[in-house]
Amino acid sequence: MSGDADVARAAGLMAEPARAKVLMALADGRALPASLLASEAGVSPQTVSGHLRKLLDGGLVAVEQSGRHRYYKLSGPEVAAAVEALARIAKPQPIKSLRQSTRAAALREARTCYDHLAGRLGVALLDGLVRREALTRTDGGVGAERRPDDPLAAQLPDGPYALGPNATEVFGELGVDLDDQPSRRQLLRFCVDWSEQRHHLSGQLGASVVDSLLTRNWLHRRPNQRAVDLTPTGQKALAGLLAG
Repeated sequence: MSGDADVARAAGLMAEPARAKVLMALADGRALPASLLASEAGVSPQTVSGHLRKLLDGGLVAVEQSGRHRYYKLSGPEVAAAVEALARIAKPQPIKSLRQSTRAAALREARTCYDHLAGRLGVALLDGLVRREALTRTDGGVGAERRPDDPLAAQLPDGPYALGPNATEVFGELGVDLDDQPSRRQLLRFCVDWSEQRHHLSGQLGASVVDSLLTRNWLHRRPNQRAVDLTPTGQKALAGLLAG
């Protein structure tokens, strides 16, 4: 038998500033070495090792061994969803430099949330998928609009969408074969985007879209950031889908 969820422990692990920065750095789904996480958190390698041990013990991160090196990643998409939810309710930190301002704007524009696309670009993509009937609203709603009772900045267990009549064609244009998707994970999932307060696509299909966009060089990761950019090739290829 299990008792109530130990919310206080999970919240305490996230509450320490350096650990919070580590979790934010891992929220795009990548596995990163401790040295890079130390730089991201602004602490020494010895200090970040202590933080990583606590996050491992608390089940918020996992570790992968590759030869002599260890790479850390979030233990699952639910941790990324929790980080995104906290970002929604947290007051923004004061911006003290142009670099910070540029980075914050880039995150709002386009970022990866675990392994799917979020921000203005992620919402615009979902809008386009609905408009072209690759996805259809099952509740009579419009585009990527949030339902009144949807929780803010959270994964939706019952997103109001289904594959539409043009799904095979449109997702094929994005380089995604609907008949070749792993079954270990739910195909269609959706989140309420914390910065846009509208829906974006997640789940296996959202991950496959991001993988394809990166492989085709339509999307480019910024070094050591969650922010991503549409490349000139991507802007041209997706112009019709993203046109409002």
